[in-house]
Amino acid sequence: MKAIKFNEFGGPEVLELVEVDEPHAGPGQVRIAVRAAGVNPAEWKIRAGYFKDFMPVEFPAGVGFEAAGMVDEVGEGVSGVAVGDAVFGAGIGTFADYAVLNYWTAKPDAMPFDVAGGMTVASETAIRSLDYVGAKAGETILISGAAGGVGSVAVQVAKARGITVIGTASEAKHDYLSGLGATPTTYEPGLADRLKTLAPEGIDATLDLVGAGNIPELIQITGEASRVISIVDFSAPEHGAQFSPTPQAQPEQALQEAARLYSEGALDLRIEKTFPLDQVGPAHELSAEGRVTGKLIIAIS
Repeated sequence: MKAIKFNEFGGPEVLELVEVDEPHAGPGQVRIAVRAAGVNPAEWKIRAGYFKDFMPVEFPAGVGFEAAGMVDEVGEGVSGVAVGDAVFGAGIGTFADYAVLNYWTAKPDAMPFDVAGGMTVASETAIRSLDYVGAKAGETILISGAAGGVGSVAVQVAKARGITVIGTASEAKHDYLSGLGATPTTYEPGLADRLKTLAPEGIDATLDLVGAGNIPELIQITGEASRVISIVDFSAPEHGAQFSPTPQAQPEQALQEAARLYSEGALDLRIEKTFPLDQVGPAHELSAEGRVTGKLIIAIS
C-alpha cells in the first residue's frame, strides 16, 4: 500500500510517499480502508524533532493520528463492528491507504468522510478538556484559540451543554466564532479588562488550546488554577493548572458524543482545505502557520 513516511527529522521535504506492507488489526483493533485523515499540529512538530527528547521516534516513521474509512478487518475480541462499517477513530500512521485504529465509533450516515476524518482528535480533546475543568450548564468559559479544530468543536459542545463561551481568535475569525455561538475577543493585551465587560459575572473555567505562555494570566482571570487546562503548555502544572496532552481512559465515549451531536445538528467541523496523499508536506506547512480555521484534511481515494 501507499503511505507517508519520514526517515529523519526535518522540514516537510523529509516526508515521502512510499510503498509499504499493509498493517493488520490486532486484538482490540480494527483496520480501515482510509477515506480521509485529519492534519494535526503535533504531527509536524514530531516530524521537525521538537518532541524528540521525550517522544522517541522509530524510523521510518508514519504520519497521522486519526482517520475515517470502511472497516475491512476486525481484530480478536472486538464486537459491535463488522467489515463494511463506516467508522472514524484514532490510530498511528493514518496517512496511508490502510490504517489500524485503536479506538473508534460509527460514522453517522449524514457525516461526510472528510468531516469524519478530522473529527477524532478535535472532539476527544475538546470534550476531555471541558470534562477535566468541570464545565457545566450555566457557567461561562474562556477558550483561548477557539477558531482551530479543537476550539471549534469545544465551542459547539459547550454550547450544547448550556455553557456560555467567550473565545479568543484573530479579528478576521470573529464572525466565524459568532456563528458557532461564542462571543469573540482578540488575543491582544488587556484581555482581563475586556472580559470584565464581556463576562461581568466572571469566567468559571478556561481552556488553553494555543500555548501562548500566559497561564498565570488565565489563572488570574479564572480565579482557580485547577479550572484552567492547557493541551499544549508544558508549564501549566508549575502554576497549579492542568496539562492534558493525551486521551482520557475511554476516548471512544467522546467520539460517540460527537457523533450524536452531529446527528442532532448541534456539531459540525469546518474543513478549510483538502489535500491529496502526496501533498502532506504543503498541508503541514499550512498547519504550521497557525492560522487554520477548523481542520485540514488528507483525502485518500
